[in-house]
Parts: sequence; C-alpha cells; structure tokens
Amino acid sequence: MALDTDRIDDAVLALLYLGLHDHYRAWKGFDWDAMDRLHRKGMIANPIGKAKSVVFTDDGLRRSQELFEKMFTKQT
Repeated sequence: MALDTDRIDDAVLALLYLGLHDHYRAWKGFDWDAMDRLHRKGMIANPIGKAKSVVFTDDGLRRSQELFEKMFTKQT
C-alpha cells in the first residue's frame, strides 16, 4: 500500500497545534519520519534532541492552525 506522506504530514502538523504551548512550541510525540519531513519542509525546527517539544517556524505555526481549523472544527 502506497502512503500519501503529504497528507500524513498535514495531519501531524494539525495535531501538533492541539499540543501548542508557550505560543510556538508543541509536544513532539509523533512519528519520527513525519517530524523529519516537517522539518525539511520548514514547518518546525529540528526535532532531534532531548526536549519533549518542538518549535514551530512562523510558516509552520500559521499552516498548523489553518489545518487544525480545517480538519477539526465543526462546520455550521
């Protein structure tokens, strides 16, 4: 089965927004391959390290919020 990694990355990025804290950090308990792809796409800082959270880039935070609202808010 071929996976659409771009869609997976969008879902992970949206869910990272759910764990947003300190205005620009998110808990990083997601698949390492997806986190690495998000880093290469410029959405988050390098996720490798001892910290339990990752830092969004400006573009990553904006995109994360957009995806979160699109995927997880009820439509009226």
